[in-house]
Amino acid sequence: MNSKRILLGITGGIAAYKIAFLIRLLRKSEAEVKCIMTPASCDFISPVVVSALSGNPVGIEFWNKEDGSWNNHVEYGQWADVFIIAPLTANTMSKMVAGSCDNLLLATYLSMKGKTIAVPAMDLDMYKHAATRRNLDQLEKDGVIIIPAEEGELASGLEGQGRMAEPETIMAVIEDFFGSAKKKSDFEDKAILITAGPTYEAIDPVRFIGNHSSGKMGFNIAEVMLELGARVILVSGPTALNIQHPNLKLISIQSAEEMLSEVKNHWSSCDYGVFAAAVADYKPTKAADQKIKKNDDTMNIELVRNPDVLGWAGENKKDNQILVGFALETQNATENAKKKLAAKKLNMIVVNTMADEGAGFGVNTNKISILDDRNNSQEFQLKSKREVATDIVNYLKDYKG
Repeated sequence: MNSKRILLGITGGIAAYKIAFLIRLLRKSEAEVKCIMTPASCDFISPVVVSALSGNPVGIEFWNKEDGSWNNHVEYGQWADVFIIAPLTANTMSKMVAGSCDNLLLATYLSMKGKTIAVPAMDLDMYKHAATRRNLDQLEKDGVIIIPAEEGELASGLEGQGRMAEPETIMAVIEDFFGSAKKKSDFEDKAILITAGPTYEAIDPVRFIGNHSSGKMGFNIAEVMLELGARVILVSGPTALNIQHPNLKLISIQSAEEMLSEVKNHWSSCDYGVFAAAVADYKPTKAADQKIKKNDDTMNIELVRNPDVLGWAGENKKDNQILVGFALETQNATENAKKKLAAKKLNMIVVNTMADEGAGFGVNTNKISILDDRNNSQEFQLKSKREVATDIVNYLKDYKG
């Protein structure tokens, strides 16, 4: 950490008292530390203490009312190697998501050239609230590294998740951040084929057979892989999602037949395949050329099986390729997943069940288990889909070993 430039943003939460210990740890590691405080945070920790421990003046307002000097948020953003916001209150979090800029800390966040790491802290009901989970998910999508709140006794007297991570934990994340920047990622320059979203199977020009998949899981995995330096080919069914990256090739399709065609075009040149798409099992035998008019009380549509996209990839998998499938079940999840793992010739399968609250289609969270062809398995708690994507990628890295 010698000469690393750490910018520390302090917001108005009771956990601000821990920041004195974090500053001491950073200074002991020979890092340079500058601090920005929101006006509200001054009620929880003295700017005099923060300045004395960091060895630098503290930025609070945009300008000094005594001498008229300006605290330049642009210079802060250019100076820092990393911006740590701790504690991150629900109020500041919502402003970051909205792009608000009503204090020096927020203006600096919007001006940052380097990475931002945020450490949320609030009462457990606030932390679990849907708005908070949505904002945390959006911050991660914006590229902010989140250090999750910890379980324990809270200032309210309640017990649960919401405590700011301890200074030692934050310090370890910062050290890992700088260490990761030096070492090559396991996925750097690797080619990853990812499928995502639903498929729509046409009944007529305006109607289709489909499902409720949003594509969020596949897109989050793509984002994690791109951050690790991979080259990603993302084949996606209809979705409102969109990402852009120099190392990303995004291919939009409608039907299972179209998805299979793209998989056939790209699978042989890829190192990994992560098939998260919810491909429709059946399609109409023939799609009508014109809109079918509503004439009768009933309508019969003959269906035929769609091609097995994942099965084709398994049958055509080379020894040096690793293939990951997904299974969304409603009953006997583990038993059915094991059968699919073997039948599709997968290396790993990610399993979730509609029986678990917060898992499934159209939500921002998921609860998964992972099984592999070496008889290993691991269960994970309910998390945001971005966190789940990281768990899947980490398991894949350990599997490759």
